[in-house]
Amino acid sequence: MGMDEDALRELLDDTASCFYVQQPNYYGNLEECGLLGEITHEKGAKYIMGCNPISLDLLPTPAECGADIAVGDGQPLGMPLCFGGPYLGFMTATSAMGRKLPGRIVGETRDVDGKRAYVLTLQAREQHIRREKASSNVCSNQALCALTASVYMAAMGGEGLRKTAVLCTSKAHYLKEQLEQAGLTARYDREFFHEFVTEGDTDSGLILKALEEKGILGGLPLNDREILWCATEQNRKEDIDQAAQIVKEVCGE
Repeated sequence: MGMDEDALRELLDDTASCFYVQQPNYYGNLEECGLLGEITHEKGAKYIMGCNPISLDLLPTPAECGADIAVGDGQPLGMPLCFGGPYLGFMTATSAMGRKLPGRIVGETRDVDGKRAYVLTLQAREQHIRREKASSNVCSNQALCALTASVYMAAMGGEGLRKTAVLCTSKAHYLKEQLEQAGLTARYDREFFHEFVTEGDTDSGLILKALEEKGILGGLPLNDREILWCATEQNRKEDIDQAAQIVKEVCGE
């Protein structure tokens, strides 16, 4: 499943300020981001891309796709999952828009009494000039994560990052091949980086439970027949083979 370019042309009108696309998308498929950027700019809107930073060593960069702004999650840059955090996000823009990035973003919500309330969603670190007198400093974890990502990228270098990207996508494609031999089929016939969706006649819950019993965290169940899988450079061939064998036994192949 991917973006419908004709539908995008119809949806974008003179009132649209921007269009955001995730690359790869939620189902792991790769979008035609260059074309989507052209459509967006034709309508006078800004083009925003959400990216996996590791994938950019193989895929066209946001700049090459014509993006005005690029955002993403820095977790793949050397940070363990840690039960959900802390991580960091990144945001960058073309030089023409650099001075237009907000120093702070205020969000609107409601308090416990149902009254309108405002929360500081984003603020720049440099706004805490006299941080030694601050009563709290909520951004220390972000700075530590940013340092971790910087050290990781410096240690890996361009060659190391590209090798990581190649390992991610090659192992994911190997996993897809093994799962197809085990009785599952690819839901979408599209190019992907390191995530993909399979479908089959066996209940997704049974497959994932069997994997869990062997200490393997399987994919994300999208429904009772479809699973979103992911492979990275951390997965060994023997681990993939073991997972595929378990799936094969559950599917009765």
